[in-house]
Amino acid sequence: MSDPVRQDAFKERTAAPLAVTQGDPSGIGPEIAIKAWLARDANTPPWFLLADPQHIARTASSLGLAAPIAQVEPDQTAATFATALPVVPLKAEVVGASGKPDPCDAPSTLESIERGVMLVRSGQASALVTNPIAKDVLYKAGFGHPGHTEWLGELAERAWNTGPLRPVMLIWSESLAVVPVTIHLSLTRAIAELTTQAIVETARITALDYRSRFGVASPRLAIAGLNPHAGENGTMGREDIEIVAPAVTQLRAEGIDARGPLPPDTMFHAAARARYDVAICMYHDQALIPVKTLAFDSGVNTTLGLPFVRTSPDHGTAFDIAGKGVAHEASLIAAIRLAARLVQSQTP
Repeated sequence: MSDPVRQDAFKERTAAPLAVTQGDPSGIGPEIAIKAWLARDANTPPWFLLADPQHIARTASSLGLAAPIAQVEPDQTAATFATALPVVPLKAEVVGASGKPDPCDAPSTLESIERGVMLVRSGQASALVTNPIAKDVLYKAGFGHPGHTEWLGELAERAWNTGPLRPVMLIWSESLAVVPVTIHLSLTRAIAELTTQAIVETARITALDYRSRFGVASPRLAIAGLNPHAGENGTMGREDIEIVAPAVTQLRAEGIDARGPLPPDTMFHAAARARYDVAICMYHDQALIPVKTLAFDSGVNTTLGLPFVRTSPDHGTAFDIAGKGVAHEASLIAAIRLAARLVQSQTP
C-alpha cells in the first residue's frame, strides 16, 4: 500500500515553483531569464529567479525589455508570475556589468546555486534550473571544484545526507541525448582516467534515471568506442577491447540494454540515432560536439544521479554578447520545460 503522508509530501513538492539561478551575472543569464519570462504562455510552469533584483531591473532597463520585477518569497511565485518576473533576492549584491565578469561577483553566483539547492531540499522549489557560470571567474575567487556538476553533487551529499554521489551529465534534446563518462578533464587525462568501472557506473545511473524520471521502461544505451572505428580490433589502440567492451558485457549481464563499443564516427546520423535512447560517450567533446551541432538552441544539460531534478541551458555565459540584447532564450525555456516534465514524471 502507498504511504499517504509520503504521497502528500510528494504532491506538495511537485506543486512548488521551479528555482532558476542567475548564473554569472555578467553573462547572458539575466537577459535570457527576462526574455524567458516575457515568452511565457499558459503552459509555462511558474518559476522564480534567484538574483539581485536591482541588477535584474538594470538589465531589463538597459535592454529595453518591458519586464516588471517583483521581489518575492518562493511561495509568492504563483500569485506573481502572470504579471511580473518573480525574483527571490540574494544577500550578495552584483557589482559587475554585462560582458565584464568580475570575481567579486563569485559570492552572488555561488549563493544563487546553493540557495536553490536548499530551497529544493526544503520543498519550496520543485527543481533547480541553473543559468551558465564561468568557472575561470570562480576559480579566481577560490572555487575548488572542476565544474557545476561536481559541486552540485557535493551540495546534494550535504543537504540530503547521502553517501558519495556520482553526478552524471546528460545533454538532452529531442534529436539526441548524450552522456560523457569523463567530463571536465583534458583529453590526455580523460583517456588516462577512463576505466571499465567508470563506464559501468555512469551507464547504470543513466539507465536508472531514464526509467524513474524519463519514463523509459527499458532504456537503450549506445556505448561509444574511445578510438577511431572503436579501435579496429585493436589496431588503433586496445582501450576498446580492454576497457570499453568489458563494461558493455557487465551492463548486459545486469539486464541493461547496452550496445557497443560502437564506432563514434557512425553513431550520430539520423538512422543510427533511431536505434538508441542515449549515447554514452567516453569524453566531453565526443558527446557535446554532435549534440550541440544538432540542437545548439534547444539542448538541455541535465544532471543525473542527484536526489533532485537539475537542468540548465546547454551553452555558456557568452560574455562577448552579454548586454547587447541578442542572446537567445530558447535553451533556457527548454531547460525550464524539461525540469517541469521530469518533476511531474517522478514517482513518490
